Amino acid sequence: MDTIKQFIKYYKPYRKMFFYDMGCALTLSGIDLTFPLLVRFLMNEVYVLNDTNEIIKFILIIGSILLGMYILAFFCQYYITTWGHIMGARMESDMRKELFGHLEKLSFSYYDEVNTGKLMSCITNDLFDISELAHHGPEDIFISCIKIVGTFAILSMINIKMTLILIFFTAIMLAFSLYYNRKMKAVFAKNRQKIAEVNAITQDALGGIRVVKSFANEAIEMQKFEAGNEAFVKTKSESYLIMGKYFSGNGFFKNILYLATILVGGLFITRGEMNLADLTVYILYINTYLNPVEKLVNFTEQFQKGMTGFERFLSVVRTKPEIDDEPDAQPIGEVKGDITFENVSFSYADEEKNVLSNMNIHIPAGKTVALVGPSGGGKTTFCSLIPRFYEVSEGKVLIDGKDIKHITQSSLRDAIGIVQQDVYLFGGSIKQNIAYGDPKAGDEAITQAAKKANIHDFIMSLPEGYDTFVGERGVRLSGGQKQRIAIARVFLKNPPILILDEATSALDNESERYIQRSLDELSKGRTTLVIAHRLSTIRNADEILVLTKAGIAEKGAHEALMNENGLYAQLYNMQFETA
Repeated sequence: MDTIKQFIKYYKPYRKMFFYDMGCALTLSGIDLTFPLLVRFLMNEVYVLNDTNEIIKFILIIGSILLGMYILAFFCQYYITTWGHIMGARMESDMRKELFGHLEKLSFSYYDEVNTGKLMSCITNDLFDISELAHHGPEDIFISCIKIVGTFAILSMINIKMTLILIFFTAIMLAFSLYYNRKMKAVFAKNRQKIAEVNAITQDALGGIRVVKSFANEAIEMQKFEAGNEAFVKTKSESYLIMGKYFSGNGFFKNILYLATILVGGLFITRGEMNLADLTVYILYINTYLNPVEKLVNFTEQFQKGMTGFERFLSVVRTKPEIDDEPDAQPIGEVKGDITFENVSFSYADEEKNVLSNMNIHIPAGKTVALVGPSGGGKTTFCSLIPRFYEVSEGKVLIDGKDIKHITQSSLRDAIGIVQQDVYLFGGSIKQNIAYGDPKAGDEAITQAAKKANIHDFIMSLPEGYDTFVGERGVRLSGGQKQRIAIARVFLKNPPILILDEATSALDNESERYIQRSLDELSKGRTTLVIAHRLSTIRNADEILVLTKAGIAEKGAHEALMNENGLYAQLYNMQFETA
């Protein structure tokens, strides 16, 4: 019931459309109920008249009434089919907007655990089923209830004994439907789960198609897909087996109802308890009665699909972001770039052991600090705490003396520029990707940012220049070209704090030289944190922190650390010897 109450809330912005839709449904139901009554009137009152002119007169009157009713039915059906569906589509759009907005609020930790393909399934398949339920659900229930109640009332007036027989078979059909309704709910939930898994496998394989092909592992991915697809077919087949029993059983009861009506009605006619006209009208009304019953039977499938999808939708939108703005959070204002870690510890939600423990570090504004050390030492985690991608377990992070928990996330992240090793470019043009750093920037600012990133000349050599399409994730560009576009994006953003997360480690020497010059230019006048495996690139850093799983092993400038002949010197000499 709580789920249904939540579902009803989405009708609120469209209540006028909803009530118009229900009004049209009521009108159509009334027209369907009126037709057999007019047939009965013709057979019992008009066709028995001896005056031909009177018969023609009544036929014309009733024909005119029916014509008027059918014209009205035309407009009602038009409204239901068009605006009723538009209402459902708008509700679907509202839910999709709410879902996407909520997904953007969720923290990195949520995406560490949830597969993107399953979320895509919720945004597309689930919301479509919800939209169909939003339109057809109330309308089908309302029309069906009106017709069933109206039919019972009229049939009771014609012959109460026949109506009691109708009630008896209806009760059996309801019990049968409720039994299979519970079975279908469970199997439809499994269907949703399996198709989400198929989507996840597909998204994973296509997203990494270049890796798949480079290892010639198409057969392995096909096996994974076939396993997921086969599991989906199995649950789908199970659902159709249940549905087959459900619909065929209800069809059997429907035919039994006709049979009982004809047999019992014939018996009543022989006894003089019913005339032929009333039996004919009774049979017509049974058809009017069975149509809504069949609609309700069919509706159960739609209801289960829609409610299962809506429950999955609610499970996402009810997920609270691990990191949220505090009620008294304020914009950060002008930023100098002074960063302080006070007794900071951090561990991931599913791990008991701390990645960082009791970190106390001060980075003065405008200084460049490099983070080096073995993999798993927490370098990337350290930097991820500054823009609050993850929340500290203990202690606090300060920027210009302000606890970042008391700063709005949007203003905090506006003040920080990040260049990562794995560059993400959006599908679109080069200009659009650079402009992502400042969507309000003009062409001149975008061009200047590209020049500072040493990518302008390359862009101008392309046939379409800045309007060149980069392909999905920038597949039409080299690693160095993508990296320089990412740097241009940060130049355009012009943040006071800069984080360089192994920005050159995956590049060849020539590309690295280009990009290192761009990064040196980008770092001027900014507080810069550099995560680097190539230690030659951070020789000029103001301070170098050597992070290990045990914490900060060493810190100091390059020359001082080399003179200590400790872990940093060992790592540096190993790279020098390898080079």
